[in-house]
Amino acid sequence: MAQEIVTRFAPSPTGFLHIGGARTALFNWLFARHHGGKMLLRIEDTDRARSTQEAIDAILDGLDWLGLDWDGEPVSQSSRVERHRQAVEQMIAAGAAYRCYCSAEEVEAMREKARAEGKPPRYDGTWRDRDPSEAPEGVAPVVRIKAPLEGETVVDDLVQGRVVIPNKDLDDFVLMRSDGAPTYMLAVVVDDHDMNVTHIIRGVDHLTNAARQTLIFQALGWDVPAMAHVPLIHGPDGAKLSKRHGATGAETYRQMGYLPQALRNYLARLGWSHGDDEIMSLEDMIKWFGLDAIGQSPARFDFKKLENLNGHYMRSTDDAELLEHWKVYLVHAEDGADVLTWLSTGDNENTALTALPGLKERAKTLVELTESASYLWRQRPLDTDEKAEKILTDEAKTILGELHGVLSSVADWDAEPLEAAVKAYAEDKDLKLGKVAQPLRAALTGRGVSPGIYDVLIALGREESLARIRDQSI
Repeated sequence: MAQEIVTRFAPSPTGFLHIGGARTALFNWLFARHHGGKMLLRIEDTDRARSTQEAIDAILDGLDWLGLDWDGEPVSQSSRVERHRQAVEQMIAAGAAYRCYCSAEEVEAMREKARAEGKPPRYDGTWRDRDPSEAPEGVAPVVRIKAPLEGETVVDDLVQGRVVIPNKDLDDFVLMRSDGAPTYMLAVVVDDHDMNVTHIIRGVDHLTNAARQTLIFQALGWDVPAMAHVPLIHGPDGAKLSKRHGATGAETYRQMGYLPQALRNYLARLGWSHGDDEIMSLEDMIKWFGLDAIGQSPARFDFKKLENLNGHYMRSTDDAELLEHWKVYLVHAEDGADVLTWLSTGDNENTALTALPGLKERAKTLVELTESASYLWRQRPLDTDEKAEKILTDEAKTILGELHGVLSSVADWDAEPLEAAVKAYAEDKDLKLGKVAQPLRAALTGRGVSPGIYDVLIALGREESLARIRDQSI
């Protein structure tokens, strides 16, 4: 029977779900789902000083928004400290680790000496082979791994290829601190083993840890999971993606009005490809995903591409589903509360659904959609923007007065009869259609730019439309 594939996403809860972390989670999720396996979630909170519940909540919220579920309950690394200590004791008993009684000052002096001699700054192995009976009284030791002094450690990485590290470059690094707290390096290995992780998929910035963690796996007599270190995400300028490039956390993209399925699709294509396919359903991604198609070069984040992709998803998403995404966006938007209140009042949700076909054709983000939709909840008399003010001349107001009478007589308030009535009026008055439609748009929305004018008339309904036209007419 084939071994079950188990991946894990293991964020540190010291901030939001970084977009690089979101892509790592997605790759782990896709790989596990492709193979019918599991993706586990581990919160690496051993740094208690910097880990916060707020950050944990933000990470879980970001994953949930992106639709990336995990199997089982999240594992808190800090809850497993006793297990980590057991592993250290096992290594000491096997002669694979030892207690070191050097002070921090002594270790720093060793490093300074090495630097002065042009050597890499590292611990010199003072306590590596000393008898524990020589231990000074009252000094709490750290525990160090007894790393091999010769040969090399090989990481056969599924993305980066064969990585060879001379063992002489790996010093006897610390496994457990003097206060009994395990280091990140040790905790990761023990947790991956106990969680039966088969594939470690993470950023290439962890590649330097891979050799040291391999030594720990080997010292404990455990199988080393397959490793895949994926390239980092860079900004448009080629530098590592950071706050100066704009949004870096998943929640920021939600606030910017992107749909989760669009961001998910975009992240999947950052560093991984399937031919020339740009737009992929979740089913396609799961079916096609493989580590062999991940490149080694850093991927560049292109906001324009994301925006265009989001526009596609805005247009292709069912109106009822898009409304639900819109509500989620509004919960987190700066001025979203008022719009949510409007949506929950009377029959306004149906009004919004009626307007959505026209709104989503012109909007690339939910921010743009909200702005375009704002005519729906504006109170009469409407405030008008500068462009609308210029349109609403005395001549335009006269046209609106006549149009009010024309539209009042339309029996069936629907797109075709409304369009026929407006066109017939324009022909009768020998006016270009724009000369009629522009004042109508300005009167109905208070703006010089809006969704299609007939979409607006239908969404507002007969009574509100005629009242707004009357407000601006002579």
